[in-house]
Amino acid sequence: MRFATTIRRRQSLEKFKPNHRIHGFGVSSSSRLYSSARNVFDKSPDRDRESYTSLLFGFSRDGRTQEATRLFLNIHRLGMEMDCSIFSSVIKVSATLCDELFGRELHCQCVKFGFLDDVSVGTSLVDTYMKGSNFKDGRSVFDEMKERNVVTWTTLISGYARNLMNEEVLTLFMRMQNEGTQPNSFTFAAALGVLAEEGVGGRGVQVHTVVVKSGLDKTIPVSNSLINLYLKCGNVRKARSLFDKTDVKSVVTWNSMISGYAANGLDLEALGMFYSMRLNHVRLSESSFASIIKLCANLKELRFTEQLHCSVVKYGFVFDQNIRTALMVAYSKCMAMFDALRLFKETGSLGNVVSWTAMISGFLQNDGKEEAVNLFSEMKRKGVKPNEFTYSVILTALPVISPSEVHAQVVKTNFERSSTVGTALLDAYVKLGQVDAAAVVFSGINDKDIVAWSAMLAGYAQIGETEAAIKVFSELTKGRVKPNEFTFSSILNVCAATTASMGQGKQFHGFAIKSRLDSSLCVSSALLTMYAKKGNIESAEEVFKRQKERDLVSWNSMISGYAQHGQAMKALDVFKEMKKRKVKMDSVTFIGVFAACTHAGLVEEGEKYFDIMVRDCKIAPTKEHNSCMVDLYSRAGQLEKAMKVIDNMPNPAGSTIWRTILAACRVHKKTELGRLAAEKIIAMKPEDSAAYVLLSNMYAESGDWQERAKVRKLMNERNVKKEPGYSWIEVKNKTYAFLAGDRSHPLKDLIYMKLEDLSTRLKDLGYEPDTSYVLQDIDDEHKEAVLAQHSERLAIAFGLIATPKGSPLLIIKNLRVCGDCHVVIKLIAKIEEREIVVRDSNRFHHFSSDGVCSCGDFW
Repeated sequence: MRFATTIRRRQSLEKFKPNHRIHGFGVSSSSRLYSSARNVFDKSPDRDRESYTSLLFGFSRDGRTQEATRLFLNIHRLGMEMDCSIFSSVIKVSATLCDELFGRELHCQCVKFGFLDDVSVGTSLVDTYMKGSNFKDGRSVFDEMKERNVVTWTTLISGYARNLMNEEVLTLFMRMQNEGTQPNSFTFAAALGVLAEEGVGGRGVQVHTVVVKSGLDKTIPVSNSLINLYLKCGNVRKARSLFDKTDVKSVVTWNSMISGYAANGLDLEALGMFYSMRLNHVRLSESSFASIIKLCANLKELRFTEQLHCSVVKYGFVFDQNIRTALMVAYSKCMAMFDALRLFKETGSLGNVVSWTAMISGFLQNDGKEEAVNLFSEMKRKGVKPNEFTYSVILTALPVISPSEVHAQVVKTNFERSSTVGTALLDAYVKLGQVDAAAVVFSGINDKDIVAWSAMLAGYAQIGETEAAIKVFSELTKGRVKPNEFTFSSILNVCAATTASMGQGKQFHGFAIKSRLDSSLCVSSALLTMYAKKGNIESAEEVFKRQKERDLVSWNSMISGYAQHGQAMKALDVFKEMKKRKVKMDSVTFIGVFAACTHAGLVEEGEKYFDIMVRDCKIAPTKEHNSCMVDLYSRAGQLEKAMKVIDNMPNPAGSTIWRTILAACRVHKKTELGRLAAEKIIAMKPEDSAAYVLLSNMYAESGDWQERAKVRKLMNERNVKKEPGYSWIEVKNKTYAFLAGDRSHPLKDLIYMKLEDLSTRLKDLGYEPDTSYVLQDIDDEHKEAVLAQHSERLAIAFGLIATPKGSPLLIIKNLRVCGDCHVVIKLIAKIEEREIVVRDSNRFHHFSSDGVCSCGDFW
């Protein structure tokens, strides 16, 4: 360390009064002069201890470790008497070499000769052990020293700082002052560096004040450390002020400002600083080039990257591995993969795992998954061992690479418990829908960070595993890791599932508010989606209005939410507001708009917005858009237009579109077209029960029981099972499921008594059951009984007896609500004076207490 060397040199020169001839060469930093000094020394007949000591010290100070070691061993062989100065110099050499064994041998010799009481020897021993990461022995030597100076304290503090043992650094920094030793510039630099890494701006300001009082704030090490501190704490203005006031700016000072600006997202300011650096004729270092090339990568500046590459060659830094890797990354981000690959191949044997990983990442960023996987295989063949970042990157190459294949390699190399690799691996499994495998990986990660927790939650959200996700979130909150906005976003997405409880979603909303993350964009968007999907469009609307900033997801979610809840005009108003604010729309935006028009029967508006999408927004119609237009025309009974859309599609229509046609044919009594649609669906998906059921129901409604029987027989022959109709209701944070005619509920007697009571009251209002919705060949009396026991009516009856009077009910049904139930629910809402929300397979129906449905009887 330079400061320690200076102090030792002064002490040794004063004490030993070395031979002036040899000393005059010995203090020179020139390699040529040292060679001359050695020649003079070798030819000198009178070699005393002072001559040996002076030359040894010179070798030690200038990092000539091999010469210093050989000279020390020569002194030892000659049996010459040694003193503290000799041992201090040679121990410093062992520290430079990080040779702990040599250091231990010297330590033993110091004990033998009784030199441990010498502060210079003790300090050098502390330095040796700390540089070898042997903190225990280094601290033991320090604690046993009878005398310590500022160099001793600084050596120990710097050793801890290099190894990120921040608490030890700060504790020792305070202790040395309490014991009467004032820090020097290097001590302050080490302490400030630790505070910068921890982002502790407040404590940094306190230390800054002490530095100013000590008069060391203008020294280069302290000045650079202060600038670095404020930059890492985000106080760019203060850092710039210090920079401008710094009289002597080293290349490190300039580099700190450039990298600090870039780290704070101020790329143009960083470029400006680099330009000023060049104007001030500051010679660029390897770090200068590495920083500015990384900046070019962020800005995707290919031309400037090429210019810097030329400068790198000119400066002779072309073989610096950090610079070569930075250039490869920059070329990759600028999509110049040919240049990146050429540079990589030029590296040859110099290439390390970092450069290999950079190239693999570059190919993946440029849609070269196969090239990335091939390079990964070549890397292993050449004996370069992947590190945790390599594994994390290659796992994004799905589906070209198999997660299970990488998993096996990860286990062999003992990376499976790494948080970085484990998170990437479980994320890969999640993307393939293999959540069980992801859970196994998750359980094996030793130190789970918030990214790992969030990834696991996202996996459970993807498959709707509500209970498992909530359990994971609960485990997270019990530990030391705090949920972030992405964690809340994932758990709120889980709560949007059909089987999730609305109460749970509200609880997580409250938790997000307490954590002050509810206003985060991804959290507020997730809240909006959750409330919309759980039938509470009013709360979704409130969240939307309170959003300080909105991304496209927020706008699209609000449009889709309004559309699903039958509030078409509000959905279109949001779309108009988007146009007014010049928000760039995407294909999802128009899917929401078409859905709004579909549910409200706004055919002309739907056609208008389709034209806007194609003509104004330059968005090519996708399969989803065409499906929306077919749905729009079909629901409105305009089946000819629907078929025209199908005929003009670039690719054959899928089963979803034909299912839409079939459903419309049943409603609008178009038997022949319905038969065609059913045949198309059955040909594509023979196992799809919906096609058989819709066709069967269409025949039943037309009274063609013979054709209906044929369809049913075909279902039996193919072992196709009809999807049963379920309805769910949540009461006191518990979800209850009902089937048609269900008698499994513990309160079945009370439920059926309530149904009978409702039946009587409905008839008093003039209600007559529409038995045409019972598609069975039975008498009307039995048909009425079947209607009365539909699953949604059972769920409503249970809700009426299990919840306080006047409270709203939310029913979820997996199939479409039949026309008779729709009439009945409107009447129940009126006579019970309750709001009832029913979410069927198509949309939300809001039945108000005045007997009106939000769908306007169009669904």
